[in-house]
Amino acid sequence: MIEFHLDERSGLAPYVQLVREVRQALRLGLLREGDQLPTVKEVVAQLAINPNTVLKAYRELEHEGLVAARPGVGTFVTATLAGTSLAAHGPLRQELRRWLAKARRAGLDDESIEALFMTTFRTAAGEDIA
Repeated sequence: MIEFHLDERSGLAPYVQLVREVRQALRLGLLREGDQLPTVKEVVAQLAINPNTVLKAYRELEHEGLVAARPGVGTFVTATLAGTSLAAHGPLRQELRRWLAKARRAGLDDESIEALFMTTFRTAAGEDIA
């Protein structure tokens, strides 16, 4: 089951962060069709957020056709975003871990690493590399 984490520094609304985390888990194959999401009550207890925030996130995911609520039972994944490239994730993840270790040894903190990655990603995307 997915465990949610919120980043107060992200500038994103909590419900958007929840939606993103579910989408990422679906892309990475961490959530599959039939898996149950944590109940609203569980998420509220874990993150100390308003139940309406969780409900809003779950409704958006339902609107996108990724989950379905079953009254009295819970919310379940109905679709996946994992592509055929899922097998490539393992080696890429290992390579990224090595890169992160090098960045840390070079003295970069989390925000610097994120800034470097995102800037490079955007530049590469603009050059049709990424």
